[in-house]
Amino acid sequence: MKRIIYSLYIDIDKSELDYQSPYTWDTDKLPKTEKTKLLFQEYYSWLKERHTEYAKAIGVDYILHENDERWYSFKKFFNETYPQVTAYNIVNFYKIHLLYELSKEYDEVLYLDFDVVPLNNDNFFDAWDLQNNGIAILQNDDHVSYKFGEVTNPLHISSIRSPTAKYWNCKAMLIESNMSGENNVFNTGIIGASSKDIAKLDYWTNFHDVISLMDTLRDDSMWPEQIRNMFGYDNETIWGYKVKMNNVKIQWLDEKWHHFLDRWDYIKPGCTLCHVINKKFKYVRNWYEKNSL
Repeated sequence: MKRIIYSLYIDIDKSELDYQSPYTWDTDKLPKTEKTKLLFQEYYSWLKERHTEYAKAIGVDYILHENDERWYSFKKFFNETYPQVTAYNIVNFYKIHLLYELSKEYDEVLYLDFDVVPLNNDNFFDAWDLQNNGIAILQNDDHVSYKFGEVTNPLHISSIRSPTAKYWNCKAMLIESNMSGENNVFNTGIIGASSKDIAKLDYWTNFHDVISLMDTLRDDSMWPEQIRNMFGYDNETIWGYKVKMNNVKIQWLDEKWHHFLDRWDYIKPGCTLCHVINKKFKYVRNWYEKNSL
């Protein structure tokens, strides 16, 4: 069985960063995207070290993809073909592109966002049967606002990157494709998958038509403006759409294998993969150094 872990670190030019409100903890009150850029630069060596050491410990290959010619070529294609897609979203499409490229060579692939920190050496591939049980990924349904009246309330504003936005965007796409509209919201920060399930997901087939559908829905008067304002061009929205359209088998990651460090600074003992959403790398590094064997 040939296996690999890969990650992605693309240092987006400051001029291409879209505005996101500051982290609640950030006393500098910088836009979230700008603060994230600075923190990735500061902790780059440690994050890469944790990835490479984990891959070595469990005996699999590791690749970190960065700003190279392959990335610039991919970005150039998107900029010219889909100018409505932001640099942030292009990066997230690129990681899906790399998933498909690696699945041509490897039987099983584990993707880790660069802000995912392995905290021990428990073997992901031993814990998750990717050959028989489907793609291992986190469900974000708990963070979705499902009530139509709530999301159309002018006082309720969801970020275009929020699980709520992804749910309603995917729902609209599925209804337009003669499906029920019910869907799960995925977090693609950690993905474990076999090559056969990656092929079944069929992410890139008719991709242009999918983007055209997303274009159309942003102007579709069937949906109230408050909902349409949440529609965007997100890799996780399309992931949810493709899972339903192609009936892809999924298994849900638990907290040990995708710990979501966001609103609270807490790491449960035994956690293997910590996704540092709030970018408090200093806290995680201190925890790791205190608790690692």
